[in-house]
Amino acid sequence: MNAPSGGYNVGGVILPQPFKIRRLGHFGFNLSDLDQGVDFYNRLFGFRLTDAIELDLFAFAKEMAQRLKDRRIFFMTYGSDHHALLLADRTLGAFLIADPAATDVTLNQITWQVGTLEEVMAAEAYLRDKGIKILRTGRDMPGSNWHCYFGDPDGHTVELYYGIEQVGWDGRSKPRAMYDRRFDIKPELPQISEKREVEEAIARGVDIFSGYQREDRGDGAYNVGGVTLPRPFKVTRIGPMALFVRDLAASEKFYVETLGFIPTEEVSYRGQRVLYLRNGTEHHSLVLAPRGLRDTLGLSRHSSCMSLGLELGSYQQLRDAIAYLRGQGVRFTDAVPPELYPGIDYAAHALDFDGHCLQLYCYMEQIGWDGKPRPAALRRRVGADWPETLAPLSDTYADQTFQGPLG
Repeated sequence: MNAPSGGYNVGGVILPQPFKIRRLGHFGFNLSDLDQGVDFYNRLFGFRLTDAIELDLFAFAKEMAQRLKDRRIFFMTYGSDHHALLLADRTLGAFLIADPAATDVTLNQITWQVGTLEEVMAAEAYLRDKGIKILRTGRDMPGSNWHCYFGDPDGHTVELYYGIEQVGWDGRSKPRAMYDRRFDIKPELPQISEKREVEEAIARGVDIFSGYQREDRGDGAYNVGGVTLPRPFKVTRIGPMALFVRDLAASEKFYVETLGFIPTEEVSYRGQRVLYLRNGTEHHSLVLAPRGLRDTLGLSRHSSCMSLGLELGSYQQLRDAIAYLRGQGVRFTDAVPPELYPGIDYAAHALDFDGHCLQLYCYMEQIGWDGKPRPAALRRRVGADWPETLAPLSDTYADQTFQGPLG
């Protein structure tokens, strides 16, 4: 697909790419112990289990499944999206990519949402035209999202997708009998709506309430904003994603020039350049750091993931989460200094049992109409002693609102 003069028409707006990434939709960790992983992310962090499959359920994945020690994949969410987190076995590596050089890729996918199905299909043609190998195009179940998979310069599997199944008040995912709407090849457009899919399933006698029942472990009774939850906080958004990369210039070119991420800021830390990119009004949704910084910080060398952000509902929840998780035996690290998370003020970094770093925070600086971040001199100063309460900033509670309910 050659770029037309002046750019691509995306919903009536001319853009440099034939799609616009809106947000980090979901991601996946490969773990050494899946049962321990489900317990860790469900019971301690509140990611609800929405589905579980074995990878060889589908024909395209049977060969891939042969190399796995554990073929199970667990789908988890913090809201109504069918999944925001996938947990797979450590032996999976980068999903769909068999790259022997990518021995430290423990992210099985990094998935970004675009606005329409047309954008996904246009992205596939655009990426092929740029010589980027397309790994898979179609629609997967569970989750029902239409997608295009490809790789980044470091061998991470990147997915662009439109739409995702919503898990509603009854806590049930789509039943297996509705998997007939999977696509292992590029679909023709237009496709029928989700509403039509449900109507057709009912017409052929499918029990649409027979899907996987969402699970939420935990036995606490904490008052979180007037709602009783099993833990004293609620994850309200995932991201930013921070990656250690081999070639910073190549990764910058890929994510900025090819995928359309917008540079917000860069930091020089101990002589190493770190980039902060965004795709919306948030200060950053993606961080690119050189591999050498991993050793400087003393983070786990087994993973190219520098950190995964988990936004909590408030500063009070952030403070309560730290105390709760410490009480549950979760390890924290001071390896990531404030200089490496501009746009976020108060943050704590927890480690899962495999050493993946989870950045807990409650505030992300918002970029306004002029596209400029707040000058560093005007940002809140964060010390070692956290106050009980904070004065508001001009963009406090200005980012996306969690649509709830909390539980």
